[in-house]
Amino acid sequence: MTIDARGTFRRIHRHFSPALGLAGKFAGRGAVEVSASGATVTLSDGRTMLDFGSYAVTLLGHRNAAVVDAVRAQLDVLPTSTRSLANPVAAEAAEALVRHLGGGLPRVCFGTNGADAVEAATKLARLATGRTTIAAVAGGYHGKSLGALALTHHHRFRDGLESVLGGTVHLDPGDPHAVARLTEPLAALVFEPIQGENGVRILDEDVVRQWCADAKAAGAFVIADEIQVGLRRCGEVSVALAAGLPVDAVLLGKPLGGGVVPLSAAVCSDELYRPLLEDPFRHTATFGGQPLCVAAVPAALEAIEETSAARGTTLSQRMLSGLTAVRDRHPDVVTEVRGRGLLWGVDFRTPDLAGEVQLGLAERGLLVSPCLSRPETLRLLPPLVASDADVATALAALEDAVVAARIAQGVPA
Repeated sequence: MTIDARGTFRRIHRHFSPALGLAGKFAGRGAVEVSASGATVTLSDGRTMLDFGSYAVTLLGHRNAAVVDAVRAQLDVLPTSTRSLANPVAAEAAEALVRHLGGGLPRVCFGTNGADAVEAATKLARLATGRTTIAAVAGGYHGKSLGALALTHHHRFRDGLESVLGGTVHLDPGDPHAVARLTEPLAALVFEPIQGENGVRILDEDVVRQWCADAKAAGAFVIADEIQVGLRRCGEVSVALAAGLPVDAVLLGKPLGGGVVPLSAAVCSDELYRPLLEDPFRHTATFGGQPLCVAAVPAALEAIEETSAARGTTLSQRMLSGLTAVRDRHPDVVTEVRGRGLLWGVDFRTPDLAGEVQLGLAERGLLVSPCLSRPETLRLLPPLVASDADVATALAALEDAVVAARIAQGVPA
């Protein structure tokens, strides 16, 4: 199949955004994505790129065979639900997901993207408590639809909409008593154990534990947004549950669809889910739990567990040692490396240096994810299927891009 790259950029310019087209043109050096398999993306000019980006979706790489087979089989029989008859595919997926999280959170609400899960969980918390205030965390990112955006902290996404983003307070991530000091009746505490969009910032577990205790004491629900960090991306199936935090919901997305279909879920306690037990039509979505997407769940969960057991720890250690070595060789360019599992943030001295390095990585065949809230940080998100050679290639590309950025930006050696 021949792809007209110039025509693609012309259509993006005309129908989406010129800036979006320009960003894609820089990343692909004038080519566009046409196919992908495993950790590799093939471009319209025949080049291949190593994908350590995709905003955490491709934990299993591209087109995992077991997930593709499950989705293809469902496509052949019942891709969409009538919404009137019972949906056995969604029921089976919900059972698999509840079991995967240990069984303590027995209720599930499916969506198609992460913001759907945030919207569902916060809506349920407000209905169940009769309160409106949600406590989120400064630096947090929970999506851009209006309800989720109210929890998202960065002004870049909120400017011009502040008047319709009420009902949320943002906590200082360093203040363990921030929840206890709130005067508003609280419906829920919502937090990301690791703030990916905020430059891969790991919240202090002791601080979060105190917040959870104070929220519970105030009669509020506790919701862990693990859309980016859960399902073994950061080592654990659920970071919050592994830490023993008393959560009423874990929000999942990104890799939940196996890197093949869009899918998210709010996995909840009976108490949080009570409004839907009383009236299941208080929150619905036409494509929530559609068979084509939820068919991926059992296959994706099984594949993640098998691949993580075989590769997760080794990949994490290789990334940590390699990134630390780059930082140590270039401390005047790379200021900090943070992360856990297969989610890593690399801080550069200036946003310009980070941008220069990102372009240099694209030129060298490596895709990474920037942090829009922290332009001085680049995220590296290797898939579980990355080989040792892939990691070595990625680290070599980073080393070369840092050296080139130093020269381009005039940083003394």
